[in-house]
Amino acid sequence: MSTFIGKYEAKTDIKGRIFIPSAYRKLLSEAERERVVMRKDAENDCLIIFPEHVWNEKVEDFKSKLDEWNPTDQLLLMQFVSDAEWLDIDSQGRVLISKKNLQTINVENAEVLFVGMLDRFAVWSKTHYEQAKLSTADFAALLKERMIKKQ
Repeated sequence: MSTFIGKYEAKTDIKGRIFIPSAYRKLLSEAERERVVMRKDAENDCLIIFPEHVWNEKVEDFKSKLDEWNPTDQLLLMQFVSDAEWLDIDSQGRVLISKKNLQTINVENAEVLFVGMLDRFAVWSKTHYEQAKLSTADFAALLKERMIKKQ
């Protein structure tokens, strides 16, 4: 399993192209170094980028929890999948993120932050990530709460 960790600052060029950090590109399998899947996060102002095999696993897991004959479940699946798009990785390790998607996550001054999420990674506006992340005290309290074993 790929383990995307850490944070990496980057800048988009005038066309919206951005270099995927080399530390992340190296974790992609040879077969996945040409394209990835991206979708807007459902709750945070960031874009989530999935290696293709991780995306396929997530979709299969999600689909298995839905009733294919339930109209609401059908719409949920359609919206989840239709909000995703393929991103081609060029020979220099860049992806092209549309201006619409960059605006959706409030990118200012072309500054973005790649943030590892173990099996995938996120692209944030640098300033919005700093505003959205938990305070040190809140992070410590939630971490402690989640890490304590249930008795």
